[in-house]
Amino acid sequence: MNKFFPKIKNIKFEGPDSKNPLAFKHYKANQKIMGKTMAEHLRFGVCYWHTFKGLGSDPFGPGTIIRNYNASNDPMQVAEDTLHAAFEFFTKLGVNFWCFHDRDIAPEADTLAETNKRLDKIVKMAKQLQKDSGVNLLWGTTNAFSHRRFLAGAGTNPSPQVFAYAASQIKKAMEVTKELGGQGYVFWGGREGYETLLNTDMGRELDHLAALLHMAVDYKKKIRFKGQFYIEPKPKEPTKHQYDSDAGNCFAFLQKYDLLDDFKLNIEANHATLAGHSFQHELQFCVDNGILGSVDANRGDLFLGWDTDQFPTDIYDTTLAMYIILKGGGFTTGGLNFDVKVRRQSIDPEDLFYAHIGAMDAFARGLKNAAKMLKGKKFERAIQKRYAGWDTAFGRKIERKQVGFKELEAYTLKNGEPEVQSGRQEMLENLLNGYI
Repeated sequence: MNKFFPKIKNIKFEGPDSKNPLAFKHYKANQKIMGKTMAEHLRFGVCYWHTFKGLGSDPFGPGTIIRNYNASNDPMQVAEDTLHAAFEFFTKLGVNFWCFHDRDIAPEADTLAETNKRLDKIVKMAKQLQKDSGVNLLWGTTNAFSHRRFLAGAGTNPSPQVFAYAASQIKKAMEVTKELGGQGYVFWGGREGYETLLNTDMGRELDHLAALLHMAVDYKKKIRFKGQFYIEPKPKEPTKHQYDSDAGNCFAFLQKYDLLDDFKLNIEANHATLAGHSFQHELQFCVDNGILGSVDANRGDLFLGWDTDQFPTDIYDTTLAMYIILKGGGFTTGGLNFDVKVRRQSIDPEDLFYAHIGAMDAFARGLKNAAKMLKGKKFERAIQKRYAGWDTAFGRKIERKQVGFKELEAYTLKNGEPEVQSGRQEMLENLLNGYI
């Protein structure tokens, strides 16, 4: 495998003093931390769509990036060349996982039947490449948002014919994900939302989306697919309001429609900030409610109100993310998928490597920082001290619902004005700085 990135050798760990931009400074795959290797903790995956299909286009102009695996005029030859380029990249970068949409790896044909034949051909190749390289599929998904037919959504489309087409596409994508040994399957409602309520029956659309997901659960059991189902929240863009807007919204949806036992969430950092939350907040909500499944590791630009999908390089973000993930027990079927794209001006093949190396090092540093934080237990002790009143006999009575308003009034009349305490926020932020 040295056809598409001939100038790049396998990326190795050279330590923090290395001046080699094509080497890891902090990510050492086999280094043990808290009983597991870095590779086992982080479970890095490379996304197929941005990394190999993204060519730098934006709303103001076409792509700026030229890749040698796009040279053929035959779309299937391009698909085959791109797949080989991807596995060469995975192998040289040293990741263990990849992720894809169905339409990333195989182009659509004139009919669904012919499209499925194309997909089967590429999946057969991918299965062999996985076997040869040792790279596995973290999760698969379907692109039910790019084609014109999905202009008004897929599972929430006002047309039952479009709903049926989306279901057919998801069925096939689940089958090929199972065939490739995928450890999960993601549902991202790219256009499951609305632009105006003047033409939208929101209640009916949500019922239809739930029906689609129940069908997927039934089919998962039928084909004996053991992978985890995920929903990926996002508040807006491309629609004004998407139904899977954030972790809390998704949790409520799953509860209402009796889907909580079958789904966890795939949290994306950039989507969290678009929803007005921090990455840490969305992860914590998922851990507290037992629904954290996987992560799309990226970042947004706080000065821009859209999904910029930049590579994660902020050590504060990676440290706090890994702190929450480790406290939650770590990944099982999920991992850190780099749903990211190089900038429009980063046009050389080497830039793909520079970007991923930096992101992997950032999360490696975050992992090491988080492990030290957990070992020190200083933040846990601060929280325990702040909530110590709830561990008294009085506090436990409230939590156990053994008292009501009458008893609480009597207590307050007897004991008077309650004492207040400092939150110590600045001290704790300084403490965090010490770890970073």
